[in-house]
Amino acid sequence: MNKPMRMTMLPAAIAIAIAIPAFADEGMWTFDNFPAAKMRAKYGWAPDSAWLDHVRLSSIRLALGCSASLVSSDGLVMTNHHCARECVSDLADAQHDYIANGFYAATAADEKKCPAMEANQLVQITDVTKQVNAATAGKSDRAFHEAERAAKAQIESACGTAADVRCQVVTLYQGGVYDLYKYKRYQDLRLVFVPEESIAFFGGDPDNFTFPRYDLDTAFVRIYDNGKPLHTDMYLKFATRGVKEGDIAFTSGNPGATERDDTLAQLELQRDAVQPFILNTFSELRGVLNEFATKGPEEARTSKTLLFSIENSLKAYKGRELALVEGSLIADKARAESEFRRRVAADPRLAANDGGAWDAIAAAVAHQRTIFVRNALFERFPQALSPLLKEAIALNRYAGEIGKPDGQRLEEYQDAHFPALKQEIISPAPIYASVEKTILAWWLTKVREDLGTTDPDVRALLDKKSPEEIAREVVDGTKLSDSELRAQLLAGGASAIDAYHDPLMDFVRMLDAPARAVRADYEDNVKAVITKNAALIANARFALEGKDTYPDATFTLRLSYGAVAAYRENGRTIAPTTNFAGAYAHATGFDPFKLPDSWIQAQKAVDPHANLNFVSTNDIIGGNSGSPVIGRNGEAIGLIFDGNIQSLGGDFGYDGSMNRAIAVDVTGISEALKNIYHADRLVKELAR
Repeated sequence: MNKPMRMTMLPAAIAIAIAIPAFADEGMWTFDNFPAAKMRAKYGWAPDSAWLDHVRLSSIRLALGCSASLVSSDGLVMTNHHCARECVSDLADAQHDYIANGFYAATAADEKKCPAMEANQLVQITDVTKQVNAATAGKSDRAFHEAERAAKAQIESACGTAADVRCQVVTLYQGGVYDLYKYKRYQDLRLVFVPEESIAFFGGDPDNFTFPRYDLDTAFVRIYDNGKPLHTDMYLKFATRGVKEGDIAFTSGNPGATERDDTLAQLELQRDAVQPFILNTFSELRGVLNEFATKGPEEARTSKTLLFSIENSLKAYKGRELALVEGSLIADKARAESEFRRRVAADPRLAANDGGAWDAIAAAVAHQRTIFVRNALFERFPQALSPLLKEAIALNRYAGEIGKPDGQRLEEYQDAHFPALKQEIISPAPIYASVEKTILAWWLTKVREDLGTTDPDVRALLDKKSPEEIAREVVDGTKLSDSELRAQLLAGGASAIDAYHDPLMDFVRMLDAPARAVRADYEDNVKAVITKNAALIANARFALEGKDTYPDATFTLRLSYGAVAAYRENGRTIAPTTNFAGAYAHATGFDPFKLPDSWIQAQKAVDPHANLNFVSTNDIIGGNSGSPVIGRNGEAIGLIFDGNIQSLGGDFGYDGSMNRAIAVDVTGISEALKNIYHADRLVKELAR
């Protein structure tokens, strides 16, 4: 889910990058294909292999959908407040609202374990394209999907030789390349510091996706290995000088997903079906949660994290939709695709092998239109929105999957991936019954409304009961909110899970059949077709243009480069940095421009000229939240937390003259830790 965003209009420049070659500082580059020559030609310098290796091993992927970095030899990890928010919320209670009031562990003993946070460190990249292609050669549709899944599982299983190793076969260039990413996995992360929400999200919605900004969207957690703080030589030292315009800036992070290489048919599906459905549905859910929060302070506290997440996603989808419906993006894609297809048709070999790929994808997309809503309602939403339902679904599916050969299981239950899901299943994170009832009732109402009361699956699921009645029965009648019980059932295996009955598990078993059916339909008749034919398009592009480009983002580690730079907006120049004096001047005393008391009390102690936020030309999207910004000498100079309005079309293209990544300056973090929060232990560690 992306960082919150706010937008009033879409710059026409967003669409330009769709139709022309990469330029400026565009690119989310894999570490094994960094364009050193291209960067050197522009900046007169580029990193060497030792620099790249150090940055790669200092970079962290958080399984919750964010990025991070190691910033001390004792396993200290820097990320965003909004990336650690789930951990902070899980650790809070009615007496300790760490979201609102912040948290600081003054001693090592005070560091609190995050119930469900996993960190991945990329240690190796291996090209396995030949192995996967050999397994899928000559196959189509379901046979292709099954062969690809089995090949990936076999490669991952051979790689994942220990519980602390995570292996993932990553599809790049739309299936033109398969790489094996080997990670060191850490599942013991402990909260060290987060500031108050009011300064982490200072300016709220009015300031989102704008600049100047004055946020301390920062958090620190620590990786523990075998019960002790991780000791490592691979970390980024904090810079001691604030950034200035013109400084070289890199971001090393895990951008979630881009559609820059999608076909016209795929973009039209997003514009016409996917985006409108998500916007309408999440708008309704936001209203439901806002109403629930008015019932009392505990209702507001327990629903706040989910509401924040929904609002983030809603704003991100609004930006995506505007990028698709305004400006020339679709028209430019149509022209570029038509021209490229003409070039392919002019080459007899490419025409014979790859020329039908676009039509095959269009046919798969046409089928996707017919099942998209059913897939969202039965398969995606229940697991994304309800922790209780997600855990029950995971237990039930584990019982059904564990007896299958590894390569035939659903991906998340394969040996290489299940440890992350297992951690979620047994997590002691609190589950709030009143929130669960509200979410389940709303979801079942949407199922009935969007699929119709005569739909056989809807009738089987709801029978003659109301959504509210079912929600009460399954939540009040289950004991699966107890993490110890879930752990016992998981340890007992399929027989123990199958023998367990309560209203929630029995309901999940009814849901499983239609959910599995629509998932299989999507994977066999949409995903497999698109993957195979997108690879053909990629191969044609390699043949005509070479591989001197970057692949679409896949929530895997990428490096972008650029510089700290001002930009023009509405006829004026936007300076690239802000400072503490600006934050105090920007404050009004009223939300969302109200500084926390800690900042008010420390105003005289703070250096007003110290940098707080800055912008750079780095190419980023959602998933880059928490990425370190790194200077030429390999030091951390900033922490990505947002982008400007002009970057809203980043899923589909990039304009280096306007797109800006927004970061917290690490010298501003140090200033706040020292003179506002008096976090002496943390200040000393970051200075080593």
